[in-house]
Amino acid sequence: MDRVKYEIGDVVRLKKMHPCGSDKWEIYRTGIDFGLKCQGCGHRVMIPRVKFEKAVRERWSQGVSDSQA
Repeated sequence: MDRVKYEIGDVVRLKKMHPCGSDKWEIYRTGIDFGLKCQGCGHRVMIPRVKFEKAVRERWSQGVSDSQA
């Protein structure tokens, strides 16, 4: 099975919603951990790659808006 390549600036939808009500996150750091910024409130979190890859439900590449997805 091929691994999905995530890049800085990509927007992902995770399994669980953030307490602010948003489920979309922008990737600002990749590596062994992922840095994510909530699109609703701007809160930043770091999560391990394994947990991140299990939680991702949908991905939009950078530069793709909701109207195009």
